Amino acid sequence: MVGDAARKNSETIRLGAVGDILLTDSESPPARPPRKVGSTLQRYLDACEVVFGNLECTLPGSGETISTEPRVVTSPESVEAALAWGFDVVTLANNHTFDCLAGGFHATRDLLGRCGVAWFGAGDDLAEAGRPAVLDVGGVRLAFIAAVDHRSGPARFAAEDGWGVAPLDVPRLVETIGRLREQANRVIVSVHWGEERFLIPSPKQIQEAHALADAGASLILGHHPHVVQGLEVYRGVPIVYSLGNFIACDVPFSDGEVLTWNRTERTGCFLTVDLGPDGAANVTQTPTFDSGGVVDVDGSGFGRRRIAKANRAIERGVSLGRYRREYFLVKTVRPALDHLRWSRLKRLRLRNVRNALAGLFRGRKAE
Repeated sequence: MVGDAARKNSETIRLGAVGDILLTDSESPPARPPRKVGSTLQRYLDACEVVFGNLECTLPGSGETISTEPRVVTSPESVEAALAWGFDVVTLANNHTFDCLAGGFHATRDLLGRCGVAWFGAGDDLAEAGRPAVLDVGGVRLAFIAAVDHRSGPARFAAEDGWGVAPLDVPRLVETIGRLREQANRVIVSVHWGEERFLIPSPKQIQEAHALADAGASLILGHHPHVVQGLEVYRGVPIVYSLGNFIACDVPFSDGEVLTWNRTERTGCFLTVDLGPDGAANVTQTPTFDSGGVVDVDGSGFGRRRIAKANRAIERGVSLGRYRREYFLVKTVRPALDHLRWSRLKRLRLRNVRNALAGLFRGRKAE
C-alpha cells in the first residue's frame, strides 16, 4: 500500500510516475468544467517525494501551428491546474510539444518555470533538448533525460542550431547515462516510442530498453501508445513500456471532428517505486481512470485487469511474429471494423482512408 513501505534509510526516495497529460480547451467551460483529481489519487500523489509526468500538449504561443492534425493545444490555466496536483518534473519529449512551433514551446517552458516544475527533453537546440533535469530530494540527486523515436511523428527534432525534441539515439543516451551516473545517484530515462494503441512494445524497443538499463539507468518510463503496456524488471531495473493516458481530454480537429478516447485509452498506470542505494524496490502499479471530469484510482477492476494482462504479455516475451500480428490487428482489422459502423461511415473523411491505406503498407515493414 502506498505510504506504508518503510524506507531503508534517508537515501531512499519514493518516485511516482504517470503517463500522458493531454490537455486541450475543447472541454473547458462552458462545455465542461476542468478536470479534478480524486481524493484517493491525491493521497497517492502526496505520498511521493517526486512526481513525474509526460506533458503532451502546448500553449498557443504566437498562434502559429504545424500543418498536420491532431494538435494538442491548451491554456495556461489548464496546465497550472493539472500541475497543482503535485507534479515536480515533466518531460516535453513527445510529438505534441511543438504543435505551435517554437513560440508554443517557449510559452510552455516559461509557464513551467513560473510554476516551479522542472522540465526536460526539448529545447532551442540539441544541447538544451538533451540537458537533464536534476532534482536534489532528501539527499538523493536524480537526473532525468528523455528522447523521442522518429516513428512517433514529432514536428521537429532538435539539431545543433535548431529547436525540437531530443532524438532517440541509443548510443548517445548510453554515453549520457554513463556520464550522469558520476554526477547523480539515480538516472531516470523517459522514452516516447512505440505504436499508438498497441498493447505490446516491439522487439526493438525491448532491446533498446535493455541497453539503457545495462548502461546504468535506474528506471525507464515509456509513453506514446495511449494505452497501458507491461512492466518488466530487467537486472533490477523497472521498465514500463507505456504508462498510458493519465489525463485524456478530447482533441478537436479544424473540420469539426473530435478525437475521443475509449475506456481502455482512459485507463492509465500510476507507477510508484522506491529508489535507494540498493536499486529499485516496492514497485507498484495502480490503475487510474479519467472519467472526463475526475481522474482517480480505478476501483472498478477493469484497470487492474488491463495492467495484469499487459504484464503477462511481457512475461511471455514479444517475438517478431507476435508483434507483426499486433500490427495487423491494430492498424488494419480494428479500423476496418470500426468504420463499418454507420455512425462512423457518416463521418468518414478522406484522411481516414489515407491513414488506413498507409497503415496497411506500414504493416508490411513492421519491426
